[in-house]
Amino acid sequence: MAVKAMNFKMDEMEIAEMKSIGAVYHMSLTQIVREALKEYIGKMKADPFYKLTANVMNADEEETAEILSVIENLSDEDLEIASIEQVHV
Repeated sequence: MAVKAMNFKMDEMEIAEMKSIGAVYHMSLTQIVREALKEYIGKMKADPFYKLTANVMNADEEETAEILSVIENLSDEDLEIASIEQVHV
């Protein structure tokens, strides 16, 4: 796997906290950032919204125009809530 360098800015307090954690666990700032990002990415990929949208392709201009046309022509009755269900994930 190719490794690329990244530059970003962080609050000084966050950097100090990471250094403190690094000193206790004998980890470099790079290791801490990698582990934190790995955990965050895993959390985000497990989110139902991500799962529902990640593999959805964008509509082209024609499809977008058609969808917007249908939405614009919906009546108030069309927009009423028909039923409510709760789904626990």
